[in-house]
Amino acid sequence: MQNSVSPSQLTGRPVISATGLFTPEESITNEELVESFNTYVDRFNAANCDAIAAGDVEVLEHSSVGFIEKASGIKARHVISKAPILDPDIMTPRWEERGNDEKSMMAEIGVIAARQALERAGRDASDIDAVLCAASNMERAYPAMAIEIQQALGIDGFGFDMNVACSSATFGIQTAADYIRAGNAKSVLVVSPEITSGHLNWRDRDSHFIFGDVATAVLVEDAAAAPAKHWDILGTKLKTVFSNNIRNNFGFLNRAAPENAGNADKLFVQEGRKVFKEVVPMVAQMIIDEADRLGLDPKTLRRMWLHQANAGMNRLIAQRVLGHEANDDESPTVLDTYGNTSSAGSIIAFHKHCDDLAAGDTGLICSFGAGYSAGTVFVRKVG
Repeated sequence: MQNSVSPSQLTGRPVISATGLFTPEESITNEELVESFNTYVDRFNAANCDAIAAGDVEVLEHSSVGFIEKASGIKARHVISKAPILDPDIMTPRWEERGNDEKSMMAEIGVIAARQALERAGRDASDIDAVLCAASNMERAYPAMAIEIQQALGIDGFGFDMNVACSSATFGIQTAADYIRAGNAKSVLVVSPEITSGHLNWRDRDSHFIFGDVATAVLVEDAAAAPAKHWDILGTKLKTVFSNNIRNNFGFLNRAAPENAGNADKLFVQEGRKVFKEVVPMVAQMIIDEADRLGLDPKTLRRMWLHQANAGMNRLIAQRVLGHEANDDESPTVLDTYGNTSSAGSIIAFHKHCDDLAAGDTGLICSFGAGYSAGTVFVRKVG
């Protein structure tokens, strides 16, 4: 538990005190996923052979391990509900519906990540002023997931949900940092429970391999209240540009008509090539411009914890920022084992690959995705 800090002692300078991570026990390899998908394809093509021959239905193509790894760099992904996803007759996560008096799945995994962050920082619930649930897909509209997480942790403060797709966590960090800067809070938890498997079309060859499930938490605090070892937040920058190239229409309003129930665009869809072409230069220039504003040479960044969506995108963004192709130490990846975990990806990379940096080292947490949206958090290690 932290020492008591009076309002007069607060600096208004935000830092990251600790992070937490929940990883589901179950994982699906590319080999398992391809076997399931190709079984579904064979059954579909056989059942629709006459319509396919007549040109009324398009034949489905097999997926392959080579195709997945070349397209994304993903080799496996953790999920909460493995067996139903791999069942060719179901191909979607399923678990028993919980009652209103039971903890929701998102809150359950979010609380685990949050408690780990609190433990790593030596905090308890009485030290926290607010909880932000920043994630791409909410389990319900209301009550807010953040308030349920707040209640489960026993925090006397406030909470609210925010959704900026894959940039939700970095947007949440800036929001928390702004509360610190304004003096409205000294400690804020940003929790990102991402059950993205529920919004993925596991029957779509172009995207069936992309997403995985996870939960992360980031504790943002005033420097005066932070533990000796922390990360100064040097600056944050957010950017959004509207685009339909990544979209998810899932929801009651768009599913109200019975004829809409099976439409593929009610789940995750994207124009991958357009996303790559448009997002890479936008994000790279955003990083360079913000580093310049902060008086930093982007080429001297010790480490870049980039959004874990596509290995090729990360490689090209890092190269444009650093001036050379980044190695695994300069731009670590968790994409190969976690898949795309939406807003949690860059936080997982930071959580797993930050302890070895020395005091004074400068790094960047960066996200980008649907919206388009992009967020940068420049940090420097202290202690």
